[in-house]
Amino acid sequence: MKLVQRPICWGLDLVERVLDWPFGQVWNPLRHLGALGFFMYWIVAATGIYLYIFFDTGITAAYQSVEYMTHDQWYLAGVMRSLHRYASDGMVLFMVLHLLREFARDRYRGVRWFSWVTGAPVIALLFVCGITGYWLVWDQLAQFIAVRTTEWFDWLPIFGTPIAANFLTSDMLDDRFFSLMIFLHIAAPLLLLLVMWIHLWRVSRPKIHPPRGLAVGMFLAFIVLSLVKPALSHAPADLGKVAGIVNLDWFYLGFYPLLDYWSSGTVWAAALIGTLTLVLLPWMPPMRRAPAAVVHLDHCNGCSRCADDCPYGAVTMQPRTDGAKFDLEAVVNPTLCVSCGICVGACPSSTPFRRRRDIATGIDLPHLSLADLREAVGKASVGLVGDARVIVIGCENTLNGNTAGDVSTSYVTVLCAGMLPPPFIDYVLNRDLADGVVVAGCAREDCNNRFGNTWTEARIDRTRDPTLRRRVPRERLARLWLARGDRGSLGRRVSAFAETLKSLPKLPHKGDEAPVPPVLRKSENTENA
Repeated sequence: MKLVQRPICWGLDLVERVLDWPFGQVWNPLRHLGALGFFMYWIVAATGIYLYIFFDTGITAAYQSVEYMTHDQWYLAGVMRSLHRYASDGMVLFMVLHLLREFARDRYRGVRWFSWVTGAPVIALLFVCGITGYWLVWDQLAQFIAVRTTEWFDWLPIFGTPIAANFLTSDMLDDRFFSLMIFLHIAAPLLLLLVMWIHLWRVSRPKIHPPRGLAVGMFLAFIVLSLVKPALSHAPADLGKVAGIVNLDWFYLGFYPLLDYWSSGTVWAAALIGTLTLVLLPWMPPMRRAPAAVVHLDHCNGCSRCADDCPYGAVTMQPRTDGAKFDLEAVVNPTLCVSCGICVGACPSSTPFRRRRDIATGIDLPHLSLADLREAVGKASVGLVGDARVIVIGCENTLNGNTAGDVSTSYVTVLCAGMLPPPFIDYVLNRDLADGVVVAGCAREDCNNRFGNTWTEARIDRTRDPTLRRRVPRERLARLWLARGDRGSLGRRVSAFAETLKSLPKLPHKGDEAPVPPVLRKSENTENA
């Protein structure tokens, strides 16, 4: 599977890096493909409602009403028609890119299988919406689609008489056909919206709205496209003649030429095989899952921070079971946990400042515990020399196995930037393990675990608990959020940060702190020091 994923990932990373120049990390369209798909849906829905006001059903009335909107009322209805068409194409484009990107980055297996599998009916319904929309225009393109589609469906042994026979002559087609098409074209988008909601059902805090600036810019771009290249109809349909050359919308109708070269049975077989492959992909092969997070009740006070920060809804708060005086306890659902460690970074008990007992926290990962992290930080500090010693703590996707630094730099890998508890930054500087700390993670709006870098930023900026203490000198802390195609600049940026450290006065060694009690009270704010 990696042989297929790597070239796709390389190509998308290259495009993403190019788009970072004009858009920046936050507004890069490739980081908001799902939200842009939703945005396109609402544009299509709004313009469709407007167009329906002027649309007439009937063999000749349908085409005439569309021509009226396109030419006589071009300044509004014509723009609405073009916007309706291009936003529909945009929805297909964003959907396909979203699918390829999630596949290339291996974000479709494990606990993510549900969103992937429910995406298959989204694809099918989206094409139903688009194809029925083209039928309503009833021009030569609609005639071509109608004949090819009905001939394709006639291959299935489910119809008593061939439905393609309805398009042999104009006498065999009446206005009820357009009433059926209107019903399908209205019902399919409503059903699509329901399936899209199901698609996000197991996603915690789904992003269904792109950044406002990106949305406005995208909308204006589609308006300009509608004015520069308005959507136009072909000649009116004439069932007495075979449709001539037609200009296909390749976003929706790209597979129709196959019906001219392949048999209907072959196209059905290809569609079935493709759909089954898409649905079964999360288990081809099954994903090897890391152990789920484990709750230690003797260090859990039921503060619910881990549940609030979990991007996958794997942690919930339930009534206490150990007889402690706290009301709630954290409970991990192993089937939803991806072992990202963000819950560890959210726990107020996750602190390295302990001397008299083993380091422990309220929630931890069995395969990379908080104790392992402190040990890794301690080892990283050994051997660092110079007046600008730097410890880089970064997620595995950003460091990508890079643990070799020079004599003044060392690297510590965590599963996600959000796994790093803020006290660890204080610990490194307070114990004189290094002169500066670099926290590295995925690009903004593109964390592999959805909110890892967002929560880390908020904790450092003291807008989300647990917060970084005020006493920590911010000039000795750097945050690097790197796009996948920009990882090669990590060493260069760390070196630039080290140069700034040389101009700072020597950081005094503040010594050890009193040990943290095993269980924190809800009313205590352990971060304000």
